[in-house]
Amino acid sequence: MNRLLGEYEGMFMEKKWQLPRRTFLKGLGTAVALPLLEAMVPGVSLTAAVAGASKATPKRMAFIYVPNGANMADWTPKEVGNNFELPYILEPLKSVQQDLMVLSGLAHSKGWANGDGAGDHARASATFLTGCQARKTQGADIHVGVSVDQIAAGKIGQQTRFASLELGCDRGKQTGNCDSGYSCAYSFNIAWKTPSTPLPPEVNPRQVFDRLFSGVLPSEKTANRALRDRYNKSILDFALDDAKRLQSKLGYTDRRKLDEYLTAVRELENRIEHSEKFVASLPPNARPNGIPKDYQEHARLMYDLLTLALQTDSTRVATFIMAHDGSNRNYPSIGVSEGHHDLSHHGNDDAKKQKIAKINRFHATQFAYFIQKLKSIPEGEGTLLDNCMIIYGSGIGDGNRHNHDDLPVLLAGKGGNTITPGRHVKFPKNTPMTNLYLSMLERTGVKIDRLGDSTGRLENLA
Repeated sequence: MNRLLGEYEGMFMEKKWQLPRRTFLKGLGTAVALPLLEAMVPGVSLTAAVAGASKATPKRMAFIYVPNGANMADWTPKEVGNNFELPYILEPLKSVQQDLMVLSGLAHSKGWANGDGAGDHARASATFLTGCQARKTQGADIHVGVSVDQIAAGKIGQQTRFASLELGCDRGKQTGNCDSGYSCAYSFNIAWKTPSTPLPPEVNPRQVFDRLFSGVLPSEKTANRALRDRYNKSILDFALDDAKRLQSKLGYTDRRKLDEYLTAVRELENRIEHSEKFVASLPPNARPNGIPKDYQEHARLMYDLLTLALQTDSTRVATFIMAHDGSNRNYPSIGVSEGHHDLSHHGNDDAKKQKIAKINRFHATQFAYFIQKLKSIPEGEGTLLDNCMIIYGSGIGDGNRHNHDDLPVLLAGKGGNTITPGRHVKFPKNTPMTNLYLSMLERTGVKIDRLGDSTGRLENLA
């Protein structure tokens, strides 16, 4: 994109036209959604557009799941309120501490056995966004509840290209027994469209990228991908003419913003292609095609894709499973060769607990990368993060105890200035986490009386 635009050209121009929010740069099989531009905001001038931008920005919500609980002594701040120090696990979030809340005391009562015996990992993930008891079965008669993300998607999803987006880093099974008689569908999904219909996460970055930026018709997508592969072209090459036409109509600020955005899309596409080439060089079946071998690179690609989806208002609702509950992944890059699940049964062994804390900190580091990215993107009078509500947490507290109370939970973002972050809030013991979800839904304009085991809306967020 042309970076030699005149710095002051068009800065004080009266806005003669308004760009629809649902504008795409189009080419063969290409539909590149745009971020919020000043030209999309109703108003007489660009100055007025800036002042009114916050009213035009939507609220988004996303839910990030991490497995096997946490070493809670290294997770929970000692101080309550806005003057608290981040403990070891959460230290990577120091630069965004004022943009998040640590929420202690939240619980999922339906994560407990309640007469169903073993299977806490399956129940943890199945209950995390539903607040409902999962039917213990390894057959086709699975049943749990509709998840909060899908309740939101059902109400506001028609306003975006995708009602919701489901991402993950684990390619999971949807049938069979994965945890003490519980179907694998419970272990590998947190999004449930109906009580018996899970929405499996997409784990391949290329598939997510093509879904976000390719045309609507399958035939167009196929033709676009074939041409790109044949001539080694970027997806943006097919939309270049459209981009040039649009830039000629925009003021300086919007042209710079569009240029930065398209550069970010191209860089992400290049990173995906680089990962694919590396995977192609591995022995057959070493890794599924298109998924980076390096776990951190995989996670960050997915976070980048999620950022672009939220930035372009392609969706306002998303879920992301860093790893399924019960995951026994090891982490040699941080010096942990043992499996995560095995270590979570630490038996109060200090050495094992320290390794669990290192894994928890690694996950928090990737989350910090995501939150910093959201914060770096201007939107309206604030940032993209200011208009988001991002939940990060697990359905288990201490992996050794398999408890479902006092869960490790973070809430990042201001929800369109309806939430006051920068605090550690401790709620009464066994406060339903679903109360938090009711409060989040209300902030997006979705009002329901109950979700799972909820008892009311969560107070003390504003």
